[in-house]
Amino acid sequence: MFFHPMDFLILIAFGISIWAQFRVKGTFNQFANVQASSGLTGYEAARRLLDAQGLYDVPVEPVRGHLSDHYDPIQKVVRLSEPVYYERSISALSVACHEVGHAIQDQESYAMLRLRHRMFPLVNISSGVAPFLLIGGFLFQASGLILLGIIFFSAAVAFQLVTLPVEFNASSRARDLMISEGFIRNDEEQGVSKVLNAAALTYVAAALISLLELIKYIMIFRSQDN
Repeated sequence: MFFHPMDFLILIAFGISIWAQFRVKGTFNQFANVQASSGLTGYEAARRLLDAQGLYDVPVEPVRGHLSDHYDPIQKVVRLSEPVYYERSISALSVACHEVGHAIQDQESYAMLRLRHRMFPLVNISSGVAPFLLIGGFLFQASGLILLGIIFFSAAVAFQLVTLPVEFNASSRARDLMISEGFIRNDEEQGVSKVLNAAALTYVAAALISLLELIKYIMIFRSQDN
């Protein structure tokens, strides 16, 4: 359990995850110093996009924290961190429009977003239970507990994999809408792509770590079963 060959790959993936975290912060900070030609704040860009899509009832609220931006599908509200809400930078517009992309997905009942919402209650439970089942199974050599832990952990991995197309689709929508609505010029699109791609990489790294861990647990289970 503690010195499995898969641990080397997991360690590499973990390193990629740390690098991705630094990259998203660095890229955001870099383009936070580049003002968008439209002069819009993150709030103004989000509000205009929502109104253009007929989402007049979806509010845009400021929240504390750095990169704490998100769309709440339960309350139907776009929440932007204060640096994004008030600033007029390429970073602010990119993040704000990305979150609006999730609101549009919700409006259109985007299949992968609906699937993620349905999975969330199960994942909330399974992600908390799986580690205890796996640890107990490995400590007591109980293959039944290990198998059950793998099943619960698989739900969490599936959730992370489903999240990837949701995030990439929201970013794609954001880029297209920012250009069509005139929020950015063509020469600013590269900066927008860098901000959104850096953020997406963190999701890819997290999913990769979880997938490799799942493969490791399955390999251990199969070796014990044999």
